[in-house]
Amino acid sequence: MEIQGTVKVVGTTQTFGSNGFRKRELVVTTQEQYPQHLMIEFVQDKTDLLNSISAGQSVKVGINLRGREWVNPQGETKYFNSIQGWRIELLEAAAQNMPPMPPEDAFEPIGDHQEDEHDDLPF
Repeated sequence: MEIQGTVKVVGTTQTFGSNGFRKRELVVTTQEQYPQHLMIEFVQDKTDLLNSISAGQSVKVGINLRGREWVNPQGETKYFNSIQGWRIELLEAAAQNMPPMPPEDAFEPIGDHQEDEHDDLPF
């Protein structure tokens, strides 16, 4: 799956436990009628993908949805979801490589069509 939007926050890398588990969070704001602020986690070596990313950039993020089950001490089962990123691509770079569109007034009409002209259409 992919998410496109504007980077709102790039978190710092956090390290947990003696095994050195690393996590870094990215918040992307979608560009739709009702924008969503989605927190995406990058873990282990994927945290380095965010080194060149900064707030305000337009990005496309490859994601996986993750879900897990947890039973609390009272025996109640709870479910948690997370969005985990595994790829990130700057969209601005792709847009800059495209040739600019000519201005609208650069296009001239092909012919002067008048309603009085006769054509061979059967309808």
